[in-house]
Amino acid sequence: MSVVLETTIGDLTIDLFTKERPHSCKNFLKLCKLKYYNFCLFHHVQSNFVAQTGDPTGSGSGGQSVYGILSGEDARYYEGEKKPKIKHDRPGLVSMVNCGDNLIGSQFFITLGEDTTCSLDEHIVFGEIAEGHEVLLKLNETICDVTHRPYQDIRITHTVILEDPYSDPDGLILPCQSPEPPLEVLQSDRIGADEDITEDIDTEELEEKRLEKEALARATILEIVGDLPSADIAPPENVLFVCKLNPVTSDDDLQIIFSRFGKIVSCEVIRDKKSGNSLQYAFVEFDNQKSCEDAYLKMDNVLIDDRRIHVDFSQSVSKIKWLGKGRGVKYTDKDDEGKNISDKYSKNRNKKRDSYDSKNNYNKDKMSTHESKHYRKDDKNYRYRKSEKEDRGPYNKYRRIEKDEDRRRDDYDKTRKNYRNEGDRKNDRKERNERREKDDKSKRSNREDRDKRSDRGDRTKSDRYDRGSRR
Repeated sequence: MSVVLETTIGDLTIDLFTKERPHSCKNFLKLCKLKYYNFCLFHHVQSNFVAQTGDPTGSGSGGQSVYGILSGEDARYYEGEKKPKIKHDRPGLVSMVNCGDNLIGSQFFITLGEDTTCSLDEHIVFGEIAEGHEVLLKLNETICDVTHRPYQDIRITHTVILEDPYSDPDGLILPCQSPEPPLEVLQSDRIGADEDITEDIDTEELEEKRLEKEALARATILEIVGDLPSADIAPPENVLFVCKLNPVTSDDDLQIIFSRFGKIVSCEVIRDKKSGNSLQYAFVEFDNQKSCEDAYLKMDNVLIDDRRIHVDFSQSVSKIKWLGKGRGVKYTDKDDEGKNISDKYSKNRNKKRDSYDSKNNYNKDKMSTHESKHYRKDDKNYRYRKSEKEDRGPYNKYRRIEKDEDRRRDDYDKTRKNYRNEGDRKNDRKERNERREKDDKSKRSNREDRDKRSDRGDRTKSDRYDRGSRR
């Protein structure tokens, strides 16, 4: 036996436990026949717990059974079934509300949590949701006030009985049409069930509010873990964030470029702590907000060192130091050790330069004029070169080899151009082979003559020299 509840957020199909709860199922079915639940409000929705309805007044204290409608106020409630006991152990169970002393009226609720047996043990389960579990998810996600009443009304619009196994009690008169909405529905101070809450609100404004909520949530998390002194803290408005920089761009370069917009308090390219390499972003701090805004408007997508940079207002609060609870904050350019942040990376570079100089015995002051011409300074480190000869010696060696190879290649190309056809190339190859054979024959004959003279003991000085060289 089933009943369909048509609500403002979707339809719910309820399978009734007619064998276990005959009186409760009969009361529920006859109230549905009388259209008693039409326009009833879900007046109590508690996430992961229950969604309660069945009170025509919407207050949570009204409602009566079908026997009270037929016989009067004295029969407002009836006594519900205690056995068999059915636990509230899953979402989607439908129970009649126990009004005390096991007395049941018209109100019922639907469970939204996994296991609510302990807190709902006294109430009577008489059915289960068979279809429409997506509607239960919507009910569970409904936004409510502190009294667990939804800000936007959720109501039962109609009830459809698929099958009724019980006979109608005496005096039951079925209405020919659905009743008119009660006065409480028309005078409700809540958002109407059929009212679109986004009708008069711009989508961009909604998106902006959503982003603000997300930003506040992230700031609250940072405050909890101790990264921010307060979730409401705001970054300074005179600091620009510059990214997509070329690795060769230095602090001095940026300071010269951005100084045309106003006085710069500090300009720092952020570098890796270990290697000192640029991380390709920087912070530029101006002495006033107006200069910062001008630089933001005119420097975005500007080409610097063959890179188009991106400029935005800084969101960093690294220079804001929390003085403690109730003491406020202060802006500082120094770290926890009292050292100037902007000088930290330049000191690291100087330290690396000095260690490199001492290791290679370089001293710029004692350099000769020729050596000082070849002094080089790059972005990662300071480099010195003693002389052009020392620096370019290996290079000249390899370059000489390359020239020899180029010369051979040019000679070969010239020779090929002189050949008129394939026969000329064959003849040239044949002559070259004959010349080689002739040279080899003469060498063999000379060697045989030396051996003969050696056997006779008639050796010349040149023969001794050749024999020694062969050894």
